[in-house]
Amino acid sequence: MASVRVAKASEVPPGEGRVVQAGAKSLALFNVDGAYHVIDNTCPHRGGPLGDGDLEGRVAICPWHGWRWDVTTGANTNNPAVKIPCFPTSVVDGDVYVELP
Repeated sequence: MASVRVAKASEVPPGEGRVVQAGAKSLALFNVDGAYHVIDNTCPHRGGPLGDGDLEGRVAICPWHGWRWDVTTGANTNNPAVKIPCFPTSVVDGDVYVELP
């Protein structure tokens, strides 16, 4: 796995998300009560940018059609069998890193 810096931790306040890039990969970075979580930025429903949506607790809401995703597991809240990729994160010296395969 490769560790890639995607943001400064201070750029993503608790309860918010951002679209970040890891090379050519678009990811959604969320801060859930000080813990950082990264999921694929593309909603499988119609391709909406999940990092631009709202965050309610640990659930990201797609801004296009309201599909809801648990950012800690990648599972859809209505049908947990449907999942999107989520990636391990770490914070080192104030920077958020994501582990990519």
